[in-house]
Amino acid sequence: MINRDALFSDETDQYRIPMEVNPGDKVTVIFRTARDDADGVYLISKGNRLPMKKFQTNQNFDYYQLEMQVRKNPIRYFFEIRSGEERLFYNKRGVTEDLQRIYSFGIIPGFSTPDWAKGAVMYQIYVDRFCNGDPSNDVLTGEYSYIGEQVEKIEDWEQCPKEMDVRSFYGGDLQGILDKLDYLVELGVEVIYMNPIFVSPSNHKYDCQDYDYIDPHFTVIKKDGGELLPEGEPDNRKAERYIQRVVNRENLEASNEFFVHFVEEVHKRGIRILLDGVFNHCGSFNKWLDRERLYERSGDYEEGAYVSELSPYRDFFRFHNVHEWPYNEYYDGWWGHKTLPKLAYEASPELREYIMNIGRKWVSPPYSVDGWRLDVAADLGLTSEYNHDFWKEFRSSVKEANPDAVIYAEHYGDASAWLNGEEWDSVMNYDSFMEPITWFLTGMEKHSEYFREDLLNNEQALLDALKGNVWAFYGPSFLIAMNQLSNHDHSRFLTRTSHMEGRLGSRSSEDASVGISKAVFREAVALQMTWAGAPTLYYGDEAGVCGFTDPDNRRTYPWGHEDQELIEFHRELIRIHKKNPACRIGSGKIILALHGIIGLIRFTRDNQVLAVVNNNEEGQKVSIPVWLGEVPNGALMERLILSVEDGFTLERACYLVTDGMIEIFLPPLSAAILRNRRDTKKHGKVVERRKKKRITRGWLHDACNAWKHRNRSK
Repeated sequence: MINRDALFSDETDQYRIPMEVNPGDKVTVIFRTARDDADGVYLISKGNRLPMKKFQTNQNFDYYQLEMQVRKNPIRYFFEIRSGEERLFYNKRGVTEDLQRIYSFGIIPGFSTPDWAKGAVMYQIYVDRFCNGDPSNDVLTGEYSYIGEQVEKIEDWEQCPKEMDVRSFYGGDLQGILDKLDYLVELGVEVIYMNPIFVSPSNHKYDCQDYDYIDPHFTVIKKDGGELLPEGEPDNRKAERYIQRVVNRENLEASNEFFVHFVEEVHKRGIRILLDGVFNHCGSFNKWLDRERLYERSGDYEEGAYVSELSPYRDFFRFHNVHEWPYNEYYDGWWGHKTLPKLAYEASPELREYIMNIGRKWVSPPYSVDGWRLDVAADLGLTSEYNHDFWKEFRSSVKEANPDAVIYAEHYGDASAWLNGEEWDSVMNYDSFMEPITWFLTGMEKHSEYFREDLLNNEQALLDALKGNVWAFYGPSFLIAMNQLSNHDHSRFLTRTSHMEGRLGSRSSEDASVGISKAVFREAVALQMTWAGAPTLYYGDEAGVCGFTDPDNRRTYPWGHEDQELIEFHRELIRIHKKNPACRIGSGKIILALHGIIGLIRFTRDNQVLAVVNNNEEGQKVSIPVWLGEVPNGALMERLILSVEDGFTLERACYLVTDGMIEIFLPPLSAAILRNRRDTKKHGKVVERRKKKRITRGWLHDACNAWKHRNRSK
């Protein structure tokens, strides 16, 4: 019978050369079987069944290839494997009888993603909560009113967010990020993704007031002055200080000049920058609407659509009562929120072109940022047809301005309709990383709303989720997908490890740190740093920050009170990730799946890295078939890091690959990362150098070490 486990192909450049192709190119597709296992392998595409030629054999595998001419149209394909009377099919689901087109491998001529983003280590910063580098630009208590109450400056940096947090400001800014660049470089960060930084009245800034300018509260206030609101006063026409700060064009231009400096300094350190684009809706403070009447009497701005029916921005919004001007409150709000007016693109070609210009502006000199993350991107427009048409033009606009820019989108569920090479480059990877990993390791819903014991340690649910979602990606999208454990919309992963359900209101901030497991968190980080895609840290996770879902997840970075061991653990894992090409661009395969145990191997022709976690409360001896990751017999798998219940160690241990397997003992709640020591093997045999190194011949050594490690902590 055909060895099903050995069958493999994917869309990396190990199995498709080149991975990214243009019309007119030739591409070679490769398929793998066990050695001497198949009579024939065929590539099936549309109505064609094409025989593949065996071109290479090694001790474990035969490799088949087929060269194809690429034209303009996408190519979808899967494989047929024959041995005697036996016939199997292979697509993105693996060995399967389900040959639906959506599960086929795919080639999109002309679709590529920037090489710098493939496997890049990203760091998400919620700017107001990261570091206050310039107190002179802080939002002041009583500076203006937002959602019925005046804003508040929080004097205590360590104070946890309140249940209603949107109008509370801690003072984090771009100077604070510059001040901490050394820390980010030492951590290993390659990309900074910031939550929105354009002029906006909330601390989250998903309610944009002016897309043309960076908020002076995040940069520099060149000309300050004016009165604060009297206590209890809600009328923002009297918010003289705020109007001076964010309406005065002198301040706005100075803010953008500071941002140029910011980008230059970040780029000098070898770090790229992603901006958050919120184009589905804006804010009620926006100069186009001007519901707060901040711009009405400035003399420098056109009248807003709320103020006058004759506003040049009238068609930027959808009004339902055309007899209400001046000061027409009957406009569409996103999900009914009047503070978030939905932008009416279908009615205004001018609005569409304005946003296209914004997309181009910030990725072009003198700003030259490196890409966009698009908020609720699937919601933009009133129909799916318009939505897709808009994002196609947006992609063209951005890529023409900066071909090396990347476009991410926030999306839950099937994103395949947008990941076809014409719209988004990739997405925040909720469905193929955050959610399945969270369920498996914690049994918690990503907002900490509820716990499901049936999903905790359930390897079949994990595999089913991955098979059910990975098909939405083409290779170029998959290798850059944002793999997050936490972010500004969900509870902190460390809090999920306690299995405590709830959020602020039903729980206190202190509850978020009760019963947490750093060991489980380290397991998750080990997988994050070896999973296909771009590992994306949420600021402070690496320092031990806890928190329930929004707004508790938006706590300040604990400067001076960091969990230094967790930071060091992240630093070591990032170093491993960056040093091993397999973790960035390699093929990937889950080669071990047991109750609470997952083994993932990433591999290229010259580099193989194994991550294995044991999420059980008991130690486990396991045999791992590393041959499936193309590790040859006689090789040494060297352990690079081991995380256990009370910490982690960099103590090296080596495991001899025998009959394609290594045998390893996994302590309780542990994670290990191993790499093939290619310098210690020659022609499949361990060289004399192995005598100078400790080689673990089984699991007994590991079990003894784990026992000693646990008892030292008691």
